[in-house]
Amino acid sequence: MTDAVSPARLGQRLLSIDALRGLVILFMLLDHVRETFLLHRQVADPMNIDTTEPALFISRTLAHLCAPVFVLLTGLSAYLYGARHQGRSDVSAFLFKRGLFLVVLEFTLVNFAWTFQLPPSVIYMQVIWAIGVSMIGLAGLVWLPRPLLFAVAAAIIAGHNLLDSVHFAPGSAMHIPWAILHDRGWIEFTDGLRLRTSYPVLPWIGVIALGYCLGPWFARSISTAVRQRYLLLAGAGALIGFVAVRLLNGYGEAQWLTYDSDVQTLMSFFNITKYPPSLLFLALTLGVGLLLLLGFERAQQRPWIGVLAVFGAAPMFFYLLHLYVLKVLYLICVGLFGLNQGSYFGFDSVDAMWLTAFLLTAALYLPVRWFAGLKARRRDVAWLKYF
Repeated sequence: MTDAVSPARLGQRLLSIDALRGLVILFMLLDHVRETFLLHRQVADPMNIDTTEPALFISRTLAHLCAPVFVLLTGLSAYLYGARHQGRSDVSAFLFKRGLFLVVLEFTLVNFAWTFQLPPSVIYMQVIWAIGVSMIGLAGLVWLPRPLLFAVAAAIIAGHNLLDSVHFAPGSAMHIPWAILHDRGWIEFTDGLRLRTSYPVLPWIGVIALGYCLGPWFARSISTAVRQRYLLLAGAGALIGFVAVRLLNGYGEAQWLTYDSDVQTLMSFFNITKYPPSLLFLALTLGVGLLLLLGFERAQQRPWIGVLAVFGAAPMFFYLLHLYVLKVLYLICVGLFGLNQGSYFGFDSVDAMWLTAFLLTAALYLPVRWFAGLKARRRDVAWLKYF
């Protein structure tokens, strides 16, 4: 096992948490390869079952795990951070500062990695923005008693789809705050700059608060057996809830349909909405995520857990690195081969997308392991903890 992920280096950070974070980061890499080299075959949200092949549907659905699991683990890690320091005062200050840092990062280095445009004409307020704003929100919510905080999280997650029909036209006083909170859309900032609220933040605030509420399950006073039972019950309960609500065929989602093909019918059943994430989207992804966390905790001695944990130990470093690597690779391909898909250079098959993601995983492992080791060794360097 590498120094970067050894128990001594990680301190109170659990290997299973880093491993789960690492897995969803790799799913994110796969999806970003799709967005780079299959841009000519963009999928809708939810996906069009009539035109989306099963391999592409599965690839995109795997990526659905990324944001919910990552935000949930951010809340859980915030609780563990507070347990190691001076409690809620320290964790509130850290969440606020790091949240602001992530918002600035989204508007600068992250947006430039997507657009390579300076000054930008469009700023996409995506997952890093959503995590940052959620952290700022949690900085205030951590002062609530845990039962009340859980009630707030559950109400947001379960009830925000009741607001799906609420819209405000551009120019109204509520257009901008509602676009940020719940109604994905465009904000005209200046004549030359538009903002796209790709990730409305209200549901994500509920998810990060839920993750914080799970923190006591990982306290030293809780036995492994008890924690694993809680994870099993919560994960299975979320999945049962997903199936039950989905069978009702209405709340928060377009209805699923029966096709001549059983595969397409199954695809339709699992075809759920991410922007903003519906109750069903979060029940499915968080249920799977909690069961994966349980499985990873039981498999901590397996070598592949350590490999995944390397990626999960330096998530922001990996995020920035892979975005710029993908952009440079795309420009190199355009320079060498030209445009072969109309306005884009693109792969002909989903297989090529998976192969590229696998090769990039191998290529990025060593630099990420180096940075994770640096973080573990240099705890005296304050800025490293933000990555």
